[in-house]
Amino acid sequence: MHQVSTPREEQRLLRTVPSAEDAVLLAEVVELRAENEQLGRALTSRAVIDQARGMMMALAPCSSDRAWDLLVDVSQHCNIKLRDVAEALVATTKDRTLPEPIQRELRRALRRLHAEDRR
Repeated sequence: MHQVSTPREEQRLLRTVPSAEDAVLLAEVVELRAENEQLGRALTSRAVIDQARGMMMALAPCSSDRAWDLLVDVSQHCNIKLRDVAEALVATTKDRTLPEPIQRELRRALRRLHAEDRR
């Protein structure tokens, strides 16, 4: 993303803007930039989560919704953000080891899934 000014410059401009109208516009620009950055991070996270979801569908095998539930379950039981769980799972495709807490909770989640399927 291209950023025209730094947050410090924006703060300085907010304090030195000559008219109230310009101040409102600048504040809106600052707010929109922050929102844009947040949406960019969300899109990046979503791609990794979708990759991990596909991996879960292949591992389990299960539906997309069930794979989502498994990832959420692991995330909650490990107290690790969903995107971080997904990143760790996707990193295993690059010969990285899945962290032990995630491994443990993933095994438990898969056992619960298979137990539910047997009922």
